[in-house]
Amino acid sequence: MNQSQLDRINELYRKSKAEGLTPEEKEEQARLRGEYVAAIRASLRGELDNMKIQYPDGRLESVKDRYKGGRNGN
Repeated sequence: MNQSQLDRINELYRKSKAEGLTPEEKEEQARLRGEYVAAIRASLRGELDNMKIQYPDGRLESVKDRYKGGRNGN
């Protein structure tokens, strides 16, 4: 997600509060918000996939390996 898309999300939000949105703008807002949420989830997944847990005995365990086969199988 690039800065112009974030700016557009904010612009549509401000317009929705001030004067309301057209049906086309509401669709655009929903699409952009969906893309934003997907980007945040992908970023978080990347962070978690590279994170390791260190136990008091010194061993390391990958968060990715620890939660393989979780609720959604990721």
